[in-house]
Amino acid sequence: CLDISENNIYKIQQVIKHKNIEYVVGDINDRKLVKYILKKYNINIIFHTAAYKHVPIMEFNLYQSFKNNCLGTLSLVEEAINYNVKKFIFVSSDKAVRPTNVMGLSKRLSESIIDYHQQKYNKNEINTQFSIVRFGNVLESSGSLIPLLRSQILKGGPITITHRDVIRYFMTLSEAAHLVIESSFLTEGSEIFLFDMGEPIRILDLAKRMVNLYGRQIKTGENYEGIDIQYIGLRPGEKLYEELLIGDNATKTEHSRILKAQEDFLPYEVLIKHLEKIESAERLGDVLALKEVLKEVVS
Repeated sequence: CLDISENNIYKIQQVIKHKNIEYVVGDINDRKLVKYILKKYNINIIFHTAAYKHVPIMEFNLYQSFKNNCLGTLSLVEEAINYNVKKFIFVSSDKAVRPTNVMGLSKRLSESIIDYHQQKYNKNEINTQFSIVRFGNVLESSGSLIPLLRSQILKGGPITITHRDVIRYFMTLSEAAHLVIESSFLTEGSEIFLFDMGEPIRILDLAKRMVNLYGRQIKTGENYEGIDIQYIGLRPGEKLYEELLIGDNATKTEHSRILKAQEDFLPYEVLIKHLEKIESAERLGDVLALKEVLKEVVS
């Protein structure tokens, strides 16, 4: 278990008391550390979930978003290949589909990195199988909506919602974890796996249901002591709704809740030029250069 946050590792240790789990505090961009782990423990499968994911925060932290999400992914991929890791499962996001924000764009570029190496595997040029797993919001995950709504309700409000028509897909932590692991058994080294997340939920409806679950009421003209709902407007880069797939070519797998699809990605020669420019801009601290690269990628 490699995590840059020692606090997260501490939380996991309190829940999972297992002598066969090794915990390492570190950064996926630290190649020396990654090499040490892969060699010492003879790793045969990587679940790559390390990413900055908060959309509004990453809009204003361009360097960190692309260094961690894109360059970190590329570094980990290359070392996985060097040490003949058998499988590499990349956990992506629905925000990578037609991205309108920095976080989604960084995940889309990371998917392109994985796609390129999937093609290399299919040509028998490398031994590592790569797959992409893409899904939406996970209830109770770190920094997710439910804990925020809960804290606002327990404080007596107000509940802040960006827009009355915002909808999102949701699944539980245990569902997400199980399906990610299940997908690792299904991969043949060239797929994007999509999870059946059911029908999307309107955030406003979710908030109202949570208020009722906590024995409270929504503030109305007749009920002045209820909890107020305030609409604060969509944040930078935020969508009214998210998608899991570009197009409609998803097909079934042997698992009833896992679909697979094929999509077109950036040609590698184009992708690598973008990554080199991102790395240069990040190294020089050149915000304008980085923004120009992002415009190129989007176009």
